[in-house]
Amino acid sequence: MKPTIKKEDLKEKIRKREAKVGIIGMGYVGIPLALTFLDAGFNLLGFDIDKMKVSLLNQGKSYIKQYPPELFSRYLKEGKFSATTQFDRLAEVDCILICVPTPLNKMKEPDLTYIINTTQQIAKALRKGHLVVLESTTYPGTTEELILPRLEAKGLKVEKDFFLAYSPEREDPGNKEWKTANIPKVVGGIGPKSMEVAKELYQCAVTQVVPVSSARVAEMTKLLENIYRSVNIALVNELKIIGDKMGIDIWEVIEAASTKPFGFTPFYPGPGLGGHCIPIDPFYLSWKAREYNVATRFIELAGEVNTRMPEYVVEKTMDALNMKKKALSESTILILGVAYKKDIDDLRESPALEVIRLLQQKGARVMYNDPFFETLPPIRRGTIDLKSEELTEELLHKVDCVVITTAHSAYDYNWIVKHAPLIIDTRNATRNVKEGKEKVVKA
Repeated sequence: MKPTIKKEDLKEKIRKREAKVGIIGMGYVGIPLALTFLDAGFNLLGFDIDKMKVSLLNQGKSYIKQYPPELFSRYLKEGKFSATTQFDRLAEVDCILICVPTPLNKMKEPDLTYIINTTQQIAKALRKGHLVVLESTTYPGTTEELILPRLEAKGLKVEKDFFLAYSPEREDPGNKEWKTANIPKVVGGIGPKSMEVAKELYQCAVTQVVPVSSARVAEMTKLLENIYRSVNIALVNELKIIGDKMGIDIWEVIEAASTKPFGFTPFYPGPGLGGHCIPIDPFYLSWKAREYNVATRFIELAGEVNTRMPEYVVEKTMDALNMKKKALSESTILILGVAYKKDIDDLRESPALEVIRLLQQKGARVMYNDPFFETLPPIRRGTIDLKSEELTEELLHKVDCVVITTAHSAYDYNWIVKHAPLIIDTRNATRNVKEGKEKVVKA
C-alpha cells in the first residue's frame, strides 16, 4: 500500500503529471476523457466490465468510430495507457473518475446500479490520498448521500484521508468545435479540500475549470443544462404540431425568429429525443423532487411531449400513405438514419428505434439504412432484427415511403427525393432540395 498523501502532496503530484488517473467506464464519456488526460501528459488506466471493450482498447482499437484507433496506439506504445477489468487495480491509481451509465428503469425512475457497484469496488481498494470524482449524470445529493457513506464504511474519512467531488460530463458526440479539453469543466467538492484537489486535476487537462460551492450544485448544474434543452425542444415540437394543423412550416418560423439578435435561442424539432442525457436527466430531478413534496409539472410535461414524438411521426407517415391510397400495414418503409443524431455511431435512446418498433407493431415492413450501423441490436419493448440495406436507386423505387429520422451528412438528399416515391422528413434535411418537394411531407 502506498504511503499517506496529504492534500498539497497530491496536488503537487498532479501538477508534475506523476499522479496516475483511473477512469471507470470506457464508453462515450470515458474514452474522450481518457484521451484528454493522456494528451495532458498523465498516465492512465481504464476500467470496464466489458471484456471485449477492454481487449480492443489494449490492442489500440476504439469501438467508437469517431475515435480513430491510432489515438490509443500511440499511448499504448509509450506505456502510458492500458485497460483492465480487474478493479483491484484501483489501488494503483491516485485519481479515480467514475463515468458509468445512469439509466432509468421501466418506471422512469433512476437506476443507480452501476454507480453503487462501482462505488463498492472503489471502497475495496480505497486508500489514503485517493481522489474520487463522479462524472455520471445523476440527481442532486448522489455523491454525498450514496457514494460518501460507502467509501467511509471502512473508517477512512473524506477531507482527511481521501477526497470526493462531482464534475458533470458535458460531452457532445460529433461536435467538431467543442471537445472535452475546451469545454468548461464544472467542479464541486464534498468539502474545500476535495474541491481544491479536483480543481487541480482538471485544470491540468482542460482549458477552464468552473468551481462551485458543493457537489450538489454541480449535480444540479448538469440537470439544468439538459432540462433547459428538453423543455425548449418540447416547446418547438408542440409548435411543430400546431403549425402543421395551421399549414405553417415551423422550420421557416424558427429561421425567421433566429434573426432577432437578442432574447431568442433557436431549438429544433425532431422525431423525439436521443442520447444518454436529454431524455433521461429530467426524470432524475423530478424523481428526487418528490422527496421534497415538489411537483415538477413543467419538466414532466416536456418529457411527455418529447416522448410522444415517434407516435406523431408514425401518424404522419400513415396519413401520407393514405393520401396515396396505401395502407401502412401493406407498405414497405425505409428508415434513413438510426443514430440519435447526425454523423455519430451512437444509438442510445434513439427515437428512430421507437419509430421502427411502432411501424412494425402496425404491420409495416420496415427496412433501414445507416452508414454507422450494419445491424441493430434488440431494443426495449420489442426486438428489431434488421440489417442496414444498401442505399440504391432500386431500393428507393422499391419502397413505398422513406422516413428521414437522422440527417447524416453522407446522404444525397436531392438524389433521395428524386428516386423515392414519398418522403417523411423529421429533420428538415430536404430543405435545399431543388426538385420533387411535392413528394416531401415534414413531420
